[in-house]
Amino acid sequence: MEWAEIFREDFIVGFVLLFFRIAALFLAVPIFSHKNISMTIKASMAFFFTVIFYPSMPPLDIPINVASITLAILSEFMLGLVVGIVLLLAYNVITFAGGLISFMMGFSMASAIDPQTGVSMPIISQFLSLIGLMILLSLNLHHWILLFIDSAIEKVPLGGFMMSKDIFHYIINATSNMFIVGFMIAFPIIALSLLSDVIFGMLMKTMPQFNLLVIGFPIKIMVTFVVLIAIFASSMLILKEQMMEAFNALTMFF
Repeated sequence: MEWAEIFREDFIVGFVLLFFRIAALFLAVPIFSHKNISMTIKASMAFFFTVIFYPSMPPLDIPINVASITLAILSEFMLGLVVGIVLLLAYNVITFAGGLISFMMGFSMASAIDPQTGVSMPIISQFLSLIGLMILLSLNLHHWILLFIDSAIEKVPLGGFMMSKDIFHYIINATSNMFIVGFMIAFPIIALSLLSDVIFGMLMKTMPQFNLLVIGFPIKIMVTFVVLIAIFASSMLILKEQMMEAFNALTMFF
């Protein structure tokens, strides 16, 4: 390719569409979408990787006019957002489980702003979310995203992504799976908490002077933390499996 050819109309439009595809991915997928990463850095990263992947970009296959370019940009944004939804549904199993655990511990009111999403969530969910983020970094999730971008450039034409029935059904199933798996992770603590409530109720019937607020809740919180430490490794392993399954499911985009 001669240098003069990169300033052709179709190459410029292709560069813009590739930039929007990568930018949408960086806005939606875990790690890159972290709120502590400023929009300036995200835009700079998107531009940098657009330059990197630009030589492997296939010829543009859409007419060069305002309507088709607008639809192509919306298609690229949809691709990035849908990929982000697929990965976030797998990642949010751990935050949903943390919400259930916080509720059973009585920590529902103790919430803070999650740096990953920028929304308020219980502190147990935030703790598990941050640990899960480190697990994803140890799995080289950011490298997987770049490999997906490279494969998508070759197999999904710029401006040619369409929401298929398979993707829609997968998102619905992944949403229900998020609640099921999250409940499975939190189930040991939920079961133990319900059992402790039964024991405390029996104690209050036999010993009316037993103060549940002063004695019962600290014991319940301590036992919950012990169980949380015991299931911590297995919950992170489940998160790892869910993320790997979600990445394997990204082949349906091709």
